[in-house]
Amino acid sequence: MATDILVPTLGESVSTATVARWLKKAGEAVKADEPLVELETDKVTVEVNAPAAGVIESITADEGAEVEPGAVLGVIAAGAAAAAPAPVKPHKPEPVAAAPAQPKVETPRQPQGPVAVPGAHAPMPSAAKLMAENNVSAEQIGAGSAKDGRIAKGDVLEFLSRPAAAAAPAAAKPAAQRGLEEGEERVKMTRLRVTIARRLKEAQNNAAMLTTFNEVDMGAAMALRSEYRDVFEKRHGVRLGFMSFFVKACVAALKEFPAVNAEIEGDQIIYKHFVHMGIAVGGPNGLVVPVLRNADRMGFAEIEKTIGGFGKRARDGQLKLEELAGGSFTITNGGIYGSLMSTPILNPPQSGILGMHKIQDRPMVVGGKIEIRPMMYIALSYDHRIVDGKEAVSFLVRVKESVEDPRRLMLDI
Repeated sequence: MATDILVPTLGESVSTATVARWLKKAGEAVKADEPLVELETDKVTVEVNAPAAGVIESITADEGAEVEPGAVLGVIAAGAAAAAPAPVKPHKPEPVAAAPAQPKVETPRQPQGPVAVPGAHAPMPSAAKLMAENNVSAEQIGAGSAKDGRIAKGDVLEFLSRPAAAAAPAAAKPAAQRGLEEGEERVKMTRLRVTIARRLKEAQNNAAMLTTFNEVDMGAAMALRSEYRDVFEKRHGVRLGFMSFFVKACVAALKEFPAVNAEIEGDQIIYKHFVHMGIAVGGPNGLVVPVLRNADRMGFAEIEKTIGGFGKRARDGQLKLEELAGGSFTITNGGIYGSLMSTPILNPPQSGILGMHKIQDRPMVVGGKIEIRPMMYIALSYDHRIVDGKEAVSFLVRVKESVEDPRRLMLDI
């Protein structure tokens, strides 16, 4: 009995994926739930496990292929009997691959001189259909992101999203890439990096984005953390960080100023009676924003544990798609990299994002006297179409007050 290896549901707003890497070969025995193949989406890398034990009878989607949810990636035959018909080695005869490859490799490796745009790379089926519908040629797109430079559907969508592509006639060729100088290297952007770039630009183009600033005296929060750090870690098995203070402070402020937690859809405003807090974390391929669902119901320990888990899985590339969807507000902490001040960019369709920064000792006037205090600049970027300046400033003041006097968070005042 054979079992199909299927592309799983890819999550909110993700319709395709690229086969990044097969972890097993045709003819190999596998156990149920053993990782078989990695799929790269616009957001994360998804690992597909074996639906049953047996032997991989065939692989139908090669590395670099673009696939949709429900598509068949390969077939597993039950038992060891299927191991015999899978001598797949002849599929890639080494002598044939080695001989013709030599003449082609020498020219691109030249450190100087112009680098030609690859010509008509064969598009994937889904890409060919989209190109035909939009009268786009392979020469216009150039080298694709799929295996052997083939054009994937995502390459076509990315090309069509460029303003110049919509304005220019379809027959017009894009400007040729310039030649590389010695010491330069040209690398194709990953799908995740392309998506990050596109979404950030969309946020700037579509929202009336504005940023307001304030500063927080971190003395009280630091003292509280220092006093209870050991007992907190012993009781909950996790360290007490500053992020939980800011999550709780933002939750309190969002309840008071719900427009910052809302979003625009057409000519309507969608208000949310919950807080799904996005926490920006750095992964190996770029910034991702996993979501603390119902952060308004979480305590300090649960917040710290969940954020810690996000950070580890982001570094290991193990975040799930559902963990990245549905955020209503975002916090990003550039302070861990040493940033003193920044203007964070909105995470569409959200209307607000809080930027935390480095804690730095600065001279401050306290009670008419100059004191050295541990200060942090905080920034709120917001969509001015839905959030008024008064609301934005008041929101940030509310966050400042809560962090400077953490007792307010305990008493919900």
